[in-house]
Amino acid sequence: MKRGCRSCRVVGSAISPADVAIPLLEDISGKWKVLVFVLAYAKDEEEKQRLFMARSATLFVCQSCGSSHNKWAGKCEGCGEWNTIVEETPAERPPQGLGRVRGRVIEFAQMSGTSAVQPRRKTGIEEFDRVTGGGLVEGSAILIGGDPGIGKSTILLQAVARLSGEAKCAYISGEESVDQMRMRARRLGFAEAMVSLASATCVRDIISTLEKEKFDVAVIDSIQTMYIDNLDSAPGTVAQVRASAQELIRAAKRRGTCLLIVGHVTKDGQIAGPRVLEHMVDTVLYFEGDRGHTFRILRTVKNRFGPTDEIGVFEMGETGLQEVKNPSELFLSQRQHEVSGSAVFAGMEGTRPVLVEIQALVAPSSLGMPRRAVIGWDSARLAMVLAVLEARCDVQIGSNDVYLNVAGGLRITEPAADLAVAAALASSLSGVPVPSDMVIFGEIGLSGEIRNVGQLDTRLKETSKLGFKHAMIPAHPKTKDKKEGLRLTQIQHLKDMLSLFTEDTRP
Repeated sequence: MKRGCRSCRVVGSAISPADVAIPLLEDISGKWKVLVFVLAYAKDEEEKQRLFMARSATLFVCQSCGSSHNKWAGKCEGCGEWNTIVEETPAERPPQGLGRVRGRVIEFAQMSGTSAVQPRRKTGIEEFDRVTGGGLVEGSAILIGGDPGIGKSTILLQAVARLSGEAKCAYISGEESVDQMRMRARRLGFAEAMVSLASATCVRDIISTLEKEKFDVAVIDSIQTMYIDNLDSAPGTVAQVRASAQELIRAAKRRGTCLLIVGHVTKDGQIAGPRVLEHMVDTVLYFEGDRGHTFRILRTVKNRFGPTDEIGVFEMGETGLQEVKNPSELFLSQRQHEVSGSAVFAGMEGTRPVLVEIQALVAPSSLGMPRRAVIGWDSARLAMVLAVLEARCDVQIGSNDVYLNVAGGLRITEPAADLAVAAALASSLSGVPVPSDMVIFGEIGLSGEIRNVGQLDTRLKETSKLGFKHAMIPAHPKTKDKKEGLRLTQIQHLKDMLSLFTEDTRP
């Protein structure tokens, strides 16, 4: 190398190109010819790869969505969150390709073949077994998320305590000490349960212990506290969460251990960490509920071994979470009769019919832009129903404040609640109560038509079982005027429902 060569800015011929490659590449004003010149002096292919990747030795990863960036930024372009990008150092080199080594030929199986039935372990908590599809499957991985203090650790400790009589169970916490877990078990009444407790966060130690002790069920509380010791990232980062979950799930499936993983959630209610975490597990459960209510809803978002969108209803008490056998009766237990702005909706949560009370309050507004407050329902859906009422039915409601609430803390997502919401709004606006023995459900279209909804017979059967006598439903040519002991009012347009709120036409 020439002394004082300007093209590579190296002073002295005794300096190796490999020694100056990284400082040169960090100079943003350098040219590509500098990189080519330095690579030409590299000793072998490994040194060339190291020099070429010198500038990409660090990545900036969003802790909310997991997207990677070349440099730090205040706002993540992937998810739009602020101050979530953190610098991380990848521990592994980038993939080098398959090379010349050929892999083995995999064997295929025919779809028509027979397979052994997957055995399930019943926890004895019927509501928990319902959301898991009938019990815990051997070798499955279940992720449970929810707000802090909502009951994730409580329900899992109750489940493994009940299973400990017939299965070898372990509870591994990275957030609590063994003494704290024992204190919680005594409060729940499981002080004598045969559950192995441990406080650990190193994934390598946990996997070695699980393989040695051969546990049937293991709880990891929580995945955000676990870490892989050969990664430089801190626990809770995207790289650590992804790698820790991958190693734990692989070990559980290899051994046949059912793995129950607790996951923290972000302020938006999503599992903290990369979205790929939900794809890696077999089942994803979310705890829902307001801290102001004693009810807790455990909802199935994903399940490879059972139906999705199933719910289990619990009530928080002094001795933990108690399952609710009939949630419809519980949600309607405090309903006030002959009060305007209240309507009963017959909904479906997975395969379970649930009757809940929809409450609406329409009040004159003194603001230039009236308020719209919604709890337990989609605010965009409410805006659509208000627009249809005003544009298609000539109901002057736009200048009023509107408050909508789903009683009991349940969150409704299905569009079949449109008609019940419209009835509650019209009742509050007119001051005429909805008949106390009536249940309402149906989807509203933009032209005001009432569309049919699924599982009609299941909804009506639950309605009749709870003592209701009248149901307002979408019109269907095959539906009779009386079914399951109920008098049915079939309507085709939203205007047909509004006649309910005139004194001379009320049934």
